Amino acid sequence: MIRTRFKKVLLVAPEIFPNQLLADFTNVKHVSSKIGVFPAIYDITPDVIVFDYEFMGKDLERTLRRIQVNKFYNKVKICCFKNSVNENTDSFLKVLGVDHLIYRDELTASTKSKSLLNTFNSVIDASIVKWVINVTQ
Repeated sequence: MIRTRFKKVLLVAPEIFPNQLLADFTNVKHVSSKIGVFPAIYDITPDVIVFDYEFMGKDLERTLRRIQVNKFYNKVKICCFKNSVNENTDSFLKVLGVDHLIYRDELTASTKSKSLLNTFNSVIDASIVKWVINVTQ
């Protein structure tokens, strides 16, 4: 199995942390405005986009539909960070084009399974996943 680590990551989340945390990650661009998503995508052409589900709210569906219909975004992988599992919402997000769902409950549990961490490690650099967890707590 070939592991792919993405070189450009777009993080769409609220502005709840200082910009010094982003200084260590040159491959991550943070967007804290819902209307700034598509200009940022066009600007950096990311390999993966991580959406904060609670931050995006109802705008997430519209954003995902727009990404899905435009061929410019075909190679972009989409991840969604959620607080907990909800089968109806999760299946709807999968239909809309979300490739990976990341749950805070699973990542912050004291008994982390290696398979879960290996899955996300193969998609995103592990330090970025840990960073997202620390920021949202």
